[in-house]
Formats: sequence, structure tokens, C-alpha cells
Amino acid sequence: MAWVWTTIIIVVILLAWVTYDVLQKRHAILHNFPIIGHFRYWLEAIGPELRQYIVTNNDEERPFSRDQRRWVYSSSKKVNNYFGFGTDNELESSPNYLIIRHSAFPLSDPQPGDEAFDPQHTAACLKFLGGARGRAKAFQPESIVNISAMSFGSLSAPAIEALNRGAALAGCLHNTGEGGVSPYHAKGGELIWQIGTAYFGCRNADGRFDISRFRDVVQTHPIRAIEIKLSQGAKPGRGGLLPAAKITPEISKIRGVPMGRDCVSPASHREFHDADSLLDFVERLADESGLPVGIKSAVGQMQFWTDLAGQMRDTDRGVDFITIDGGEGGTGAAPLVFSDHVAMPFKLGMSSVYRVFQEADLNENVVFIGSGKLGFPHNALLAFGLGCDMINVGREAMLAIGCIQAQRCHTGHCPAGIATQNRWLMGGLDPTDKANRFANYVVTLRKELLQLGRACGVSHPCEVQLKHFEILNDAFGTQSAQKLFGYPIASAD
Repeated sequence: MAWVWTTIIIVVILLAWVTYDVLQKRHAILHNFPIIGHFRYWLEAIGPELRQYIVTNNDEERPFSRDQRRWVYSSSKKVNNYFGFGTDNELESSPNYLIIRHSAFPLSDPQPGDEAFDPQHTAACLKFLGGARGRAKAFQPESIVNISAMSFGSLSAPAIEALNRGAALAGCLHNTGEGGVSPYHAKGGELIWQIGTAYFGCRNADGRFDISRFRDVVQTHPIRAIEIKLSQGAKPGRGGLLPAAKITPEISKIRGVPMGRDCVSPASHREFHDADSLLDFVERLADESGLPVGIKSAVGQMQFWTDLAGQMRDTDRGVDFITIDGGEGGTGAAPLVFSDHVAMPFKLGMSSVYRVFQEADLNENVVFIGSGKLGFPHNALLAFGLGCDMINVGREAMLAIGCIQAQRCHTGHCPAGIATQNRWLMGGLDPTDKANRFANYVVTLRKELLQLGRACGVSHPCEVQLKHFEILNDAFGTQSAQKLFGYPIASAD
């Protein structure tokens, strides 16, 4: 009889364990995979030891290394995000290794009581979005770090809600992605509404742009700016695809698309076909809404950017902001060849476009926004040096709310409940807890950016210049970032 009682006790313990895992709200993995999910955390705890002897080191994994993920996780949980015993990067033999040139006389952090101390606005954008063109609803964004475009449908409802609540807590802007404005975007965070080639949320029955529906959405949601999506870094030159299996009745209603069929976004817009007609469309949206209007694009052929700058210089039309997405961006699933070989990396794309607008004397009239693996302090700071006024974070935001880099976004079976519409998997993601984690991450990133700027001798990250950066090569050589990216040489420091 002893074995019977032993079996009963084991079964009861396992049932209690399963019940606890399913009901707890902090860990989506444990909710979705009771008991088994603990093995993930146990293995992660001994991960450094395993990798040291038999797997990979802290910097080998892609797209985000173990060190990078650990920094995001630690920052989002407000635990110690320091690393001990010096860098494990190989500085002397790593090509294109970024070095930040600090000042011999860095600025101290402002303290409570100081005139410069303002915890709400020390990391605000230095430009007014829409200010240069006198838009009726121009404004100064409170945060230089904001949420990149990720659609409801591609991400789950709890994930969108967590990000929007987190945006409200952190005082940052939330880009809706091209999937339209959902109820989960209305949890307190202010929005940049992205309009893509399929015009979700503002389309008629034929899939063409509908100005009356556009007007209705603007009037009923906390939208601060409009972003016209030309392309994205994950799959530039291709349209988007939301598989039929991910389309719920709610998504169908929000996007205005039928159930049971793949939801396809065309590769290009039907409302315009070149820089000239694009600017007509931009001004039409701005006149209708009073909002700042900009564009988002990965960078390929440069003729478009030359034409756009020329049209803005020679006419009274223009975009208020430009979001440059790097070819290394990747919140959207894509064909491998498009992910790997189409569109310029962010650093090259941003510098190429910025120089065009600088030569046309338009760079101060446009707010430049960068995206594409910029959610880490050193990458973000270089983006500001290249001319960005703000940055967007996408996958790093997903990591902050629980993504484990399973790379199953395209399957609908995201184990963290983020990139899925599976009710069971979504049930493990608690929006309240994850909102706090996202806000913690944004606050930490902004704080470290401010600290880096002060280490360089400037009071704001946007005041950093390329003279503050050096690029190492694998032959004990170095090159200034100014020369490497073709910017005018600034005065010596």
C-alpha cells in the first residue's frame, strides 16, 4: 500500500504544481507549459556554464546575443544589469567595432534641486514634430525612445495592450503598425498611426484609401502623428502577409478584411507612385487632420530620396518626419533572402539619406527617427550621432515583455504569447505586469543614453556628433566615424 500512497502524493503535488503554473501571471512560459516550462529557467540559470564548455559564448547568438538579451531582461525587471570582470568582447580583432570617445571633463548627472533636473523631460526630443511646417497639432515628443511599428494581428492583444500601457507609463509614443487601430491601442498610450499599402482601418470595400474613414479614426483615438509606410527592414520591396489562421473576427473587423483568407498588403501604394504624388498625399492627410505626417522606409535605390528632397526644397510641401528602418530590422516574418540581402543596414541607410537632406539644407526641418536593432545604448547613441532625433524599438520591446527569441513568430505558436493569436498561449501574458517591464526598459535605456551623452561632455544624446565615435578594425587600426560615413568634418574636440 505504501506505493499507492506515494503515487497519490506525487499526483497531488504535480496537480498543485500545474494549477499554480497556470494561474500565476508573471511568466507566460510557465502558464503555457506547466512544469516543463521550469526547465527553461533552470537551463537558463546554468546557461553560462553550459555555453562556456559545450555551446556558444555570450556574444555569438543572433539576432540578439545572450548578453544583449540579459541586459534587456534585467533592465525590464529592475534588477542589476551590470556585468562583471570586464568586457568579454575581442576589441583588438573585431572589424567595425564601435568605440565611444568620452570627454576628459564629463558632465555630472543633475541632482534633485538642480535647475536642469527634470525627470519627465530630460530625455525629450529636441525638435517639435510638425513644427517646421506649422502643423496645427505639432508637438514635442516627451521621449527619444518610442515603440516601433508592430501590428495587432501580428502581435497578440495582450502584447499590444502591454506595450500601450507601458508607453503611457514611460511617456513614449506607440506606433500602431499597419494593421489599424485596435481597442488594445487605447490603454493610455499615445499613438503614431501607421498607414500601409492596404490602408487598414481607412479603406473602402475595394481596398482603396477612404478619407472619411481616416477622419473617423483620427477623431476617435489618441493619435499624435501619421506615418505612411513605404517599406520595412524585414522585407523591403515586399508587401505584408497575415496568414488566414491568425485572422480572428476582431482582426477582420479592425482591418476591414474577410475571414478565412490570407490578409495581403500590396508591395506598393495605389494612392501615389513617386515623390511628387507622395507629397500630395502627405499634405492631403495633414490638411484633413492637422497632424504631423511622415514616412517610414528601408533604404535601397537613392533616386527616390534625392527626388523627395528636391520636391521639398522647391515646393511648399514636405514630410514632417522620416523613419529609416535598417535591413537588419525584423519584427515581421519574411523570406530569408529579403531578410538577409535586401535594403541597406541602418547605419549606411541613415547616413545616406541624412546627407541628401543635409546637402539640400533640409535636415533641421525634418525629424529623423531610426529603427533596426537600436534598442541598446551604444547603437542608439550612434544613431543620434548620425542625425536621428528619436529611435524606435521593436524586437527589444518584445524581449522586455517576455520574448525568448524562439524565432517562431511566423508560425503562430509563439511560446511567450506575443506573436500569436492562440488563446492558450496568449493567456500566459499578463498585460499589467508586462507593461511595467516595458516601461522599466525604456526608462533604463533613456537613462543610460543620457549618461553616455554626459560622458561625452554633452547634456543630451541628440547633441552627440560623429566626432564622438571611432571605428576599430581587425588590424590594430582605427577610423573616425565622420570620415567613414562621409559627414562633414566637425571641429576638433
